[in-house]
Amino acid sequence: MEFTPVYVVTLSMLSLAFLLAFIRLVLGPSLADRVVAFDVMTISGMGFIVVYAVSTDQSIFLDVTSVVALMAFLATLAFAYYLRRKA
Repeated sequence: MEFTPVYVVTLSMLSLAFLLAFIRLVLGPSLADRVVAFDVMTISGMGFIVVYAVSTDQSIFLDVTSVVALMAFLATLAFAYYLRRKA
C-alpha cells in the first residue's frame, strides 16, 4: 500500500473530523448534539474504510461501508422516534 500525498491529506482531514466529533460527543450540551457527533464519527469511519478499500484495491470493503451506513441510518431513526415519543 503506497501512501501518496492525496491519501495523507484525506486521512488527515478524516482524522481531524473524527477528533472534533469525538470532542463534541464528550462535551455536547444536549443529547441531539451527541447524536449528530456520533453520526459524524460514523461517516468519518466510513471514509476511512473507503480510503482503505481504494488504496488496497479491494472492493469488498465498500460492502462493509454500505452496511455501516444502513446501521447509522437506523440509529438516527431510532433517536428521532425516541425524541418524538419523549415530547
